[in-house]
Amino acid sequence: MNKIRKGDQVIVTTGRDKGKRGTVVQRVDDERIVVEGVNVAKKHVKPNPLKGSTGGVVDKTMPIHQSNVAIYNAATGKGDRVGIKLQDDGKKVRVYKSSGAEIKA
Repeated sequence: MNKIRKGDQVIVTTGRDKGKRGTVVQRVDDERIVVEGVNVAKKHVKPNPLKGSTGGVVDKTMPIHQSNVAIYNAATGKGDRVGIKLQDDGKKVRVYKSSGAEIKA
């Protein structure tokens, strides 16, 4: 079970974008995620007349390692760690480590 999923609000804990908040747009693989508005790089793109696209410099959101982000806890207004708790019916749910409250996704 992934502790950080697509659609989660996360806050960046390290790196040049430290403190920025955004939504997870996609999971690239088991370790890397793409967060909206975080780790934006300039990409030089060639024009492609077949697709009708013009060339130039484009902003592209690059993946970031999931260990560099923490899930955003709206109750505290800070980043929080994620734990996994087993419910009575045998289902696994994600919970905030600080409060034990279930993460709504």
